[in-house]
Amino acid sequence: MLLNTYAPWKFAFSKEINDLEKSENNSWGLIGVPFDSTSSYHTSSRFGPTTIREASFGFEKFNSTFNKELDTTFYDFGDLNTISGNCKKTCEILEETILELNPYEIKPLIIGGEHSISYGVVKGLLNKYDDLTIIHLDAHMDLKDNYIGEKYSHATVLRRIHELDIKELIQIGIRSFSKEESDYANLNENIHSYLASNFKNSKDNILNKIANIENPIYLTIDMDVFDPSFCPDVSNPTPSGLYLEDVEAIFNELLGKNIVGFDIVEVASKKLGNITSIAASKIIFDFLTIF
Repeated sequence: MLLNTYAPWKFAFSKEINDLEKSENNSWGLIGVPFDSTSSYHTSSRFGPTTIREASFGFEKFNSTFNKELDTTFYDFGDLNTISGNCKKTCEILEETILELNPYEIKPLIIGGEHSISYGVVKGLLNKYDDLTIIHLDAHMDLKDNYIGEKYSHATVLRRIHELDIKELIQIGIRSFSKEESDYANLNENIHSYLASNFKNSKDNILNKIANIENPIYLTIDMDVFDPSFCPDVSNPTPSGLYLEDVEAIFNELLGKNIVGFDIVEVASKKLGNITSIAASKIIFDFLTIF
């Protein structure tokens, strides 16, 4: 089976493909990961791939935000065959899937699912790219060494990723963390954590940091980075977050950069048409339009 996936739905405007050898260069491959077995507050992010894909059919192909037609080639490979209740094994399957994509000019765009799945993607990409910078948009640092006795969890995922010997971790939108996580970030010179209030008060400095990145970039967006008044249907909603125009500003700084992978995670709702799924779909639409 292609990439160990099955196909319940397709993202709007995606192209069909049955043979990776026939893929177009510099294209994107969407893969849903319906997994939420370590969720500690709101569950249901396993339905994120379905609700986000459904919401994609509400958009036109012309993107008024960036005044550009969506002409990027991208494929939707369906959903990963996850192992419910086993985060580490699910990440291993996802890593194997990324390794299968690596020989081709198809970059992964992953739809979660909970944030723990980012580990499998990054681990697979590090097999192809050196000096990977992670840009992490989130309300939480996710730098705990373990959470409720688990080493592989939505709350430990960036700690596990940092241990993979990445070049740099840039966190934006943070507003909820433990002293352990703060201490770990302060002890590591290649971790740069910016509070949501930093982005509001010192946006130019943070955008300048992004503008100066020269190495390959992996972008991960936890939807709880947004204020819950805008995106309420997330696993761990936290007040005083970012808004869509903030992510659009970050996207503008990333233009021309070597983005080698992207995930969007933690939409937690079983309801089709919920505002958070629509926002996540819009972010994917924006991303594909300009990159």
